[in-house]
Amino acid sequence: MSKQRRILEHPVLPVEPGETVTFYWNGEPVEGRKGEALSSALIAAGVDAFGRNAHDHAPQGIFCANGQCSKCLVIADGKPVKSCMTPLREGMKVNAADDLPELPETGEAARIGDVPEVRVDVLVIGAGPAGLSAAVELGRLGIATLLVDDKHEPGGKLVLQTHKFFGSVEDSQAGTRGIRIGRKLAEAVAADPHVTIWPDSTALYVYSDRKVGILRNGKYHLVSPRVILNAAGAREKSLVFPGNHLIGVYGAGAFQTLVNRDLVRPASRLFIVGGGNVGLIAGYHAIQAGITVVGLAEALPECGGYKVHADKLKRLGVPIYTSHTVLSANGSERVESVTIARVDERFRPVAGTERTFACDTLLVAVGLDPIAEFTAQAQEAGLPVFAAGDAAEIAEASSAMFNGRIAGLAVARALGAKVEEVPAAWQAKAELLKSHPGKIEPQVFPEAEEGVMPVIHCLQEIPCNPCSTVCPTESIRMDGDPLLGLPRYDGRCIGCAKCVLVCPGLAVTLVDYRRDREMPIVTVPYEMSHVPLAVGDKVAGVDIDGNRLGDFEVAAVQQNRENLTRLVRLRVPRALAKRVVAFRLQGDEATKPMPEAAATGENPAMACLCERVSAEDVRRLIRSGVTDINQIKAVTRAGMGACGGKSCDTLIRSIFRQEGIDPGRITPGTKRPLFVEVPLGILAGEGKGE
Repeated sequence: MSKQRRILEHPVLPVEPGETVTFYWNGEPVEGRKGEALSSALIAAGVDAFGRNAHDHAPQGIFCANGQCSKCLVIADGKPVKSCMTPLREGMKVNAADDLPELPETGEAARIGDVPEVRVDVLVIGAGPAGLSAAVELGRLGIATLLVDDKHEPGGKLVLQTHKFFGSVEDSQAGTRGIRIGRKLAEAVAADPHVTIWPDSTALYVYSDRKVGILRNGKYHLVSPRVILNAAGAREKSLVFPGNHLIGVYGAGAFQTLVNRDLVRPASRLFIVGGGNVGLIAGYHAIQAGITVVGLAEALPECGGYKVHADKLKRLGVPIYTSHTVLSANGSERVESVTIARVDERFRPVAGTERTFACDTLLVAVGLDPIAEFTAQAQEAGLPVFAAGDAAEIAEASSAMFNGRIAGLAVARALGAKVEEVPAAWQAKAELLKSHPGKIEPQVFPEAEEGVMPVIHCLQEIPCNPCSTVCPTESIRMDGDPLLGLPRYDGRCIGCAKCVLVCPGLAVTLVDYRRDREMPIVTVPYEMSHVPLAVGDKVAGVDIDGNRLGDFEVAAVQQNRENLTRLVRLRVPRALAKRVVAFRLQGDEATKPMPEAAATGENPAMACLCERVSAEDVRRLIRSGVTDINQIKAVTRAGMGACGGKSCDTLIRSIFRQEGIDPGRITPGTKRPLFVEVPLGILAGEGKGE
């Protein structure tokens, strides 16, 4: 893999050079971008191993890029920090976290400062889609609101979403890219005098005296709100499999943070585990960044995400292996290959179906856990609390935005504001936006072969309506429900291609018979830039499932500057014109398995990555009758590492599930009092750098 991993061209994101600074990695000078996450600067410079675990000296790299785990620990200017949450500065001296730094000699007693205290009507924890939407409503009603977020800019996961959103145009800005939606919401909040935003601020705990500890730019604050809205989002789940500790095993959020926020390409060949929307979208983002996606494995018989997302990957040349699971990530220190196998109806691997694929990165996208700690703490303290977005229920960002608005109004009512009850239509729409994908209908092509017409390749009931909203002749209508129904063409098309441009699933094409009925022009959307196109080129046209239909000539390429989607016009024989949806970018050679499956027992499966507790150690205790996670912690130290048990709790519960233990029999582990680890001096009012 190249040591220079900066993305220098992107089809959607602006690539700006930024200010370059010099820092020192293990004494050697390295260049990075001022203010970017230290982890991103290191990966861009070709550094993957940030240190070695103190227990077994195994290398550690990034996993979540969200401050939730501790795999990216480094020593920066003499202090241990999470590199994913530490901005890069000129002259920083950064060392691998192979050993903890030596404690300084005892000197003068630290000067303890006053802890600032703030009173506010509403504290919103998390400036993602739900928190921003709620803050907009609260500000509109004149309610004093403090919005805190641990990132340097608001937007949450919207900052990472280069794709166009589903949902309703009216309520969710469907058809608009997530990054633009996040920017609009942030601008609206910033312009409201009733809302104060604290970036780089982490909520630590809701105390029994109803005060909330906030770490703001390295300085401790106490906030006394009348009401809390928890919109802190979610943390990623991982999986138990041999090699799950290797460098190159990433969570989907970390991967998207690197390629879409920081424009760093951390992989050359990527394999994905998990066929929900997160995994499917991350695969598409990887291809936009010029990364080969070798394949995707999903344990269920069908992908759980939207069919249009899965179809996009298939059409680009990514094989999707349903009813398959990951058996192992293989390699000595970093991922060198991944082995998968088919599973039976009880999700047990079927012997003889193993396949190994060469790759340098394994993306784990197997679901999210709500960050519900603040809700529970506020309830225990007797402080009124509401939750919205993923902190309340895992769903799409379009749902989080709409439910954030509803939560904002509910908070306002709790404060005594004169707010009407949320209309029943809002509640119904909120339920629709978080609904799971519906049934899949067979594809039916229009019979006519004259003039110009859209061909709709969207076959699954999902909450989405931008194509019907933008059609100037109202020729695309939703069949049945105006949001959840399937779009149907019935009318007069003028060939404007607005439906092609706006479709989030890239599932609308335009077939034009007007100039040549035997060789009509098919207009398809294209959102890549690493494979350039020119008039006269031949491309491999494919149908909805990615099946190759033939090589077709490019007649024209048109860039839409507002939408950032290119319209590629292909000359296609009449018999195939309605079936062409896109063209393939990845060839079969790029995604072929290795001649022989690799051995899967070379690396242990870890249940606790911080304390290096193997899954087998936990399994032995469970089989001996232990059902208390606290007892497992006492015996093995699982959960005693720097992440505070945020990662291993899910992994240990999955081992219980594999062992057939009823969840009702499991005694949960005691949570740590603080959300993240904090130096004790900070809590006493010591300032940053003192």
